[in-house]
Amino acid sequence: MKPQMAYDRAITVFSPDGRLFQVEYAREAVKRGTTTAGIKYKNGVVLIVDKRISSRLIEPDSIEKIFKIDDHIGCATSGLVADARALIDRARVEAQINRLTYENPIQVKTLARRICDFKQSYTQYGGVRPFGTALLIGGVDEQGAHLFATDPSGAMMEYKATAEGEGRDGAVEYFEEHYKEGLNLNAAIELGRSAIDAAREDKEGEMEIGIIDKKGFRKRK
Repeated sequence: MKPQMAYDRAITVFSPDGRLFQVEYAREAVKRGTTTAGIKYKNGVVLIVDKRISSRLIEPDSIEKIFKIDDHIGCATSGLVADARALIDRARVEAQINRLTYENPIQVKTLARRICDFKQSYTQYGGVRPFGTALLIGGVDEQGAHLFATDPSGAMMEYKATAEGEGRDGAVEYFEEHYKEGLNLNAAIELGRSAIDAAREDKEGEMEIGIIDKKGFRKRK
């Protein structure tokens, strides 16, 4: 038996060099997913996903990678879509519990933290595996616009613009070079489209766009 295999089989056990291999494998699953980008602009957040169509027989509308969580929060996924749906369902429940308990919409940071706490629990106990998906959670609350990236480990970070998935490195490099403060909606969408184009080999393909601002969440192509 290879030494690494002993640490693959028990997620609660660190390898001698302090690694959790199952978490690293989950990150690899995210890297195999289609590129997802998020951009914070003057009045809200734009989420853009590269909708990779692997066969002409697939109905494009059946591929859903941008989801509404609440009226003021949306989410884009990269990695295992089935894992993402489970997290989206939990996020929706958390948002509604907050409305019923406090009679106010949940803050974007609070929701992102609760989802990350849930994801972290799946890195800590035996008999479970980490979620093989990364979420970009965008929303607008009384504190302004927010964009959070969540990791399979349960870590989260707030960004002005970021990306996940197969083309993450290329898209982030493009953002670092071209992102500017105070973008309007159209400029943010164009920046996101260009970043995904710069990151993928196939320059043709559909993209799905989600917009969250004071008007709420909506989608467009």
